[in-house]
Amino acid sequence: MSFANTEILSPLGGWFRPILGRDPYNKKNVEESQKAALKAVHALEEHLLTHTYLVGERLTLADIFATSIIARGFQYFFDKAWRAENPNVTRWYETINNVPSYAAVAGKLEFIEEAIKNVPPKKEAAPKKEQAKAKPKKEEADEEEDEKPAAPKAKHPLELLPRATFALDDWKRKYSNEETREVALPWFWENVNFEEYSIWKVDYKYNDELTLTFMTSNLVGGFFARLEASRKYIFGAASVYGTANDSIIKGAFVIRGNEALPAFDVAPDFESYEFTKLDPTNAEDKEFVNDQWAWDKPITVDGKAYEWADGKVFK
Repeated sequence: MSFANTEILSPLGGWFRPILGRDPYNKKNVEESQKAALKAVHALEEHLLTHTYLVGERLTLADIFATSIIARGFQYFFDKAWRAENPNVTRWYETINNVPSYAAVAGKLEFIEEAIKNVPPKKEAAPKKEQAKAKPKKEEADEEEDEKPAAPKAKHPLELLPRATFALDDWKRKYSNEETREVALPWFWENVNFEEYSIWKVDYKYNDELTLTFMTSNLVGGFFARLEASRKYIFGAASVYGTANDSIIKGAFVIRGNEALPAFDVAPDFESYEFTKLDPTNAEDKEFVNDQWAWDKPITVDGKAYEWADGKVFK
């Protein structure tokens, strides 16, 4: 699931969205996304050469999750020729689509014959100009009044909240420039206004699928990159604890407002994480936040201690 989240989801979106007109089209960026997506799917092709499913020899949540992500590829790009060259991924994808519980949501499986292509908009021939007759000034003024301004760009939901008295940028600078335990954290608790902000614990839902710690760290980095639209409204850090094939992801965030969804749903993979609201008056919750932002202590989960391995800061 981590592989699908980090290696397929983002490049596949960078490939099909500009072609469909959902994002600005940049030929170089689209080609790079295409190359990255196909490379990741090829890794699946090789894995599925000797495996019926992604994990073991029976259906798991990983198959359902990865199929839902790769579905865009089959919807827009993986045509008849591609499927002939990638029989293992095609077989696996068709198998999962025939699982009744998946088919009930995804609908009937239909393969495409040809991949979609970028079609530049046609330039309409400019009509022959006729010499404009001078218009009375009153008529010109009336036309100006009739012109409607362009529709404003949709605002981030958190932008609709009243102006905060606590400037999050001040905290970000304090965290970056001062000693974390000695100066920055005490300043945070003394100055943040919890009528305007809230603190949250972040847990990755699929720790049992994590492998090498550097890959897990890249997973966190990818999630943070996709939070860009919320940068003005949130600050946080997440860490990888443990060792290869025995690690977990935990983190803590302070966000504008009292709901997690508006801050985090800008990232397509936010549903891979669980967000738990913390109580700033609770000493245990405060210490959890301190530890997540200081990176100087191990963490204990279900009686087992995990050493800190790596971390990422979103600021």
